[in-house]
Amino acid sequence: MNHSAFYKRIRLSGVYAILLAFLSVPIGCSSDDGDEVVIDDDSSVVDDDTTSSGDIVITDTNTSGTAEGDTDNTGADEDDLVENATFENTVQIVFSDTSATITNPVPDDVVITQDGADVTIYSAISKVAYEVSGTTTDGMLKIYSDKKFKLSLNDLSIVNTDGPAINVQSSKTIFVILEGTNSLTDASSYSDIPDEEDAKAAFFSEGQLVFSGSGALNVAGNYKHGIASDDYVRVISGTITVTEAASDAIHTNDYIIVDGGTLNLTADSDGMDCEEGYIIINAGTLIINAVDDGIVASYDIDDEEEPDDSITPNVTINGGDFVINTSEGEGIESKGIMTINDGTIIINAYDDGLNAGGILYINGGNNYVYSTLNDAIDSNAGITVTGGTTIAISVRTDEPDGSFDCDDDSFKITGGTILGLGLNTSFPTETESTQNSVIFDGVSANQLLSIQSEDGTEALTYEVPNSVITIIYSNAKLETGETYNIYTGGSVSNGTEVNGLYTSGTYSGGTDSGDSFTINSTVTQIGGEMGPTGEGGTGGVRPGGF
Repeated sequence: MNHSAFYKRIRLSGVYAILLAFLSVPIGCSSDDGDEVVIDDDSSVVDDDTTSSGDIVITDTNTSGTAEGDTDNTGADEDDLVENATFENTVQIVFSDTSATITNPVPDDVVITQDGADVTIYSAISKVAYEVSGTTTDGMLKIYSDKKFKLSLNDLSIVNTDGPAINVQSSKTIFVILEGTNSLTDASSYSDIPDEEDAKAAFFSEGQLVFSGSGALNVAGNYKHGIASDDYVRVISGTITVTEAASDAIHTNDYIIVDGGTLNLTADSDGMDCEEGYIIINAGTLIINAVDDGIVASYDIDDEEEPDDSITPNVTINGGDFVINTSEGEGIESKGIMTINDGTIIINAYDDGLNAGGILYINGGNNYVYSTLNDAIDSNAGITVTGGTTIAISVRTDEPDGSFDCDDDSFKITGGTILGLGLNTSFPTETESTQNSVIFDGVSANQLLSIQSEDGTEALTYEVPNSVITIIYSNAKLETGETYNIYTGGSVSNGTEVNGLYTSGTYSGGTDSGDSFTINSTVTQIGGEMGPTGEGGTGGVRPGGF
């Protein structure tokens, strides 16, 4: 797949409209004469037949408050750069179908044994580079070393029928350089693994795996994980594709950092799982299709009898392009805090789209989060939004699930744009929020929703993909003291939209719902249902709506 072209296409407004239409679950309907009929949670029906909207110019307004959370942590480490290391000796290994040709300039210090295409290396010196290429359908590469080394893969293909394809029994840094197209496939069951050794992936390492280069690596993890490290994995560049994994596509103990490259991950469990540490994504393209969670820092302090206070299971996203699909789990989960500073995120999750055990901070990014079973965005310790554009949709209507859920903790909004559609929403905390919000009843699917001030200034133009009970909207366009009318239907000419939210164009022809509101407080509620109330909020449900 041409990933660059894929992302260029997926950002086009037409594709987004198709995506949202495909995901929609309409529960509204129209009257015989074409006027809108909205069914609220009390099954009352309102059939409004009022004036139409004139031409309204759509503007792009998105202010930012002061960023909070993990705002400046990229995990930068000069020791992870291969250009800062030196290598004095190069060992070459070229696999053939049932054998391998080995060129070893330092046989006294690097001992290599060979059984057919099973190659085992015992290195006692530092500054060794291994260049590995060729093809075998029944082989492996195993390396023992207590020094860091470079491992260059150049058009290498290894299939192992009784264990990992590459098994690194070293606790030091391994610089993995990708050249050409490489593939690794392990066995569905392992044999002849010493009891004192760990081996649980097609590409396994006891130490740190740092990937770079301009090549590609394709991995099939039939036994457990695709790529695993008992320390950490860092991806600087290259294209890594895990075509299948019996468990996680990428699994680590300490942390995962992605600085660039392309990761296309498919897994029967998690796409990326850090067992006892944190995850930082700085840049790159991540396409994840997982049965369980897409990305997860999974160390759950609450489940530990004596939790390790030094473990911070946080997720920080500083950039990157994400498309995450899960069939049973959550999109992105952090057992600690989660911070989104930038990036383009598209999540279609079965369970929560975003879930944080600690506070969830959204400081930026263009975030589209869709959940079919649970909350779109859920935090167990509060939500703070200071910037970015976040659309959160939860389509299930028979459970207490909403677009934004922060239990009874703070829901603070100081900037950015949030648009939530669901059965309910948490109520923003008025004492902490500085940007105005409005909460109102949902409308029928697949139509435009427009909020306009009485003087004809546009505050929101959005193509609604799903019929829901409650909509929450916050943006700097909602000004204190202004009165706004809500229109539905109509059309947009010469418009630009992302995920259904228009940032330019001209809106016209909408039908006035007959309902209006005036912004007299930080949070204005004219309908909809409340989930848990944010600390300091007033909560509750106002019957009726429009």
